[in-house]
Amino acid sequence: METAGPAACFNDRVRVLVIGGGWFLGREIVACVTGKGCDVTVFSRGRTTQPPPGVTWVRGDREDRSDLRQLARRGPWDALIDVPGSVPAVVRDSARILSPAVSRYVFVSTVSVYQDWPYAPVDESSRLWPADPDYDPGTRAWDADAYGPLKAGCELAVLREFGADRSLFVRCHVLLGPGEYVGRLPSWLRRIREGGRVLAPAPPSRSIQPADVRDAAAFTAGLAWRDTYGAMLDSCNRVTGGHADITWADERWLEARQVRQWTELPLWRTLPDAWTMSTARAQAAGLQSRPLHHTVSDTWDWLRCGGEPVRHERAAEHGISRERETQLLAEWDRHLVRSGPW
Repeated sequence: METAGPAACFNDRVRVLVIGGGWFLGREIVACVTGKGCDVTVFSRGRTTQPPPGVTWVRGDREDRSDLRQLARRGPWDALIDVPGSVPAVVRDSARILSPAVSRYVFVSTVSVYQDWPYAPVDESSRLWPADPDYDPGTRAWDADAYGPLKAGCELAVLREFGADRSLFVRCHVLLGPGEYVGRLPSWLRRIREGGRVLAPAPPSRSIQPADVRDAAAFTAGLAWRDTYGAMLDSCNRVTGGHADITWADERWLEARQVRQWTELPLWRTLPDAWTMSTARAQAAGLQSRPLHHTVSDTWDWLRCGGEPVRHERAAEHGISRERETQLLAEWDRHLVRSGPW
């Protein structure tokens, strides 16, 4: 995860407004700033979740300008943290209407704003997608191809209304941990708990660079650690007790059989620079990051204790069917007999 802009400094005198705050990262951010003694206001619709006790909840719809104007009258706030913003025109309206009541706008963005990612290494100086701060696609459905340019447009909208000195962008990569609703780590945990032979993309030594959602929430600019794919699945095996037999199939072989990267085998991507963006500025900001094994273990504890993520359309994308996995494992066995190990 990377930062762009000056780091925010929260203390016990700070008033914080969080837009969203009910799901995953937003929930952890609310817990974090509340734990620091901040005076926290959460603005959300409350359709799926409600804020925890101890915060001021203002119920409203950010796409309704009258709701935003009523919210602004409750200010001022030292910082606004916008977690779910993804439509430039909607973020523009939020920034414009709330600007007189907010000192700094912290926008949760994404590494996908970089035009070269994941095809080349990126850092804060890398080129962004061309974007329009006034654009509205007319739909709120998830679109992987549009996600990066839309978030880039949101950043431009914030910059235009708040200026560089009052803006902070947190460009996240993959976040894992309890509450994950997309289904990447839960998909592996559930599959490995079933045991038997499990198809995985070789080599197990590939580096991956996810961050724990709690670490991302604990500081406005997160630190993405580097760990390995094999270590992650080994942790899944240990914490679930699945005793799975991880079968590492050559990724070129998997590509040839059109196994979908990132979804059928979650967190797998063959592009060499998918996990190599620079985190130097975020590291310099001082975030402490926990080991990946803790994220795996805590996510499994959450699932085992009945944890259920918010329903989300993307969750159905992740994981491979047992039938297809069994077929591919059989084909891989035949391939090894013919050609030997990879």
